[in-house]
Amino acid sequence: MRTRIKLCGMTRASDVAAAAALGADAVGLVFADGSPRRLEPEQAARLRAVAPAFLTVVALFRDGAEDAIAAALEAARPHLLQFHGEEDEAACLRWGLPYLRAVPMGSLDAGGVEPWLARYPSAAGFVFDSHAAGGAGGSGSGFDWSRLPAAPTRPWLLAGGLTPGTVAEAVRRLRPWGVDVASGIESAPGIKDPDRMHRFVMEVRRADASNAD
Repeated sequence: MRTRIKLCGMTRASDVAAAAALGADAVGLVFADGSPRRLEPEQAARLRAVAPAFLTVVALFRDGAEDAIAAALEAARPHLLQFHGEEDEAACLRWGLPYLRAVPMGSLDAGGVEPWLARYPSAAGFVFDSHAAGGAGGSGSGFDWSRLPAAPTRPWLLAGGLTPGTVAEAVRRLRPWGVDVASGIESAPGIKDPDRMHRFVMEVRRADASNAD
């Protein structure tokens, strides 16, 4: 199985173009207040304009106001949404687009993960991240992988603490449907590093090849 790659927290058109050239499956545009990667709608529109066909654009929110979400969606025209806050299922479905639900592994013990997932039967997939409930992703911190559910029934992405130096081990050990990275491919918050982006993608592909042997 090929591991899908989402490069998140894009702030520059050149980085979106680079992600596409590297063969990334998706890019994330962040609209969460307090994030160093947060975009205004006009910025998002410029990034969306350089995203080629077959590159999935994901809009990320955390407890956003409805008018702000509507403006972001109009500008970014995303294919997929991602929610990181206290949104319930109805709030995630409100916009008529498929969505990923971030799972706050920083505040869930092993026994609490499955009941939490059951609250979102309509989710297209889940992003297991290291933040606590209501907290922000993109911190660069990891979590204990042993707390992941044994056999998720829907597509899932691993996030939190992934870098070009750690992602190959994660893919080999866990075989996630996908991986999601922001700070691990940056030279500064919100500024993607082309070399780190390239090495991250190559390490995922190397691990995929190893798993196929």
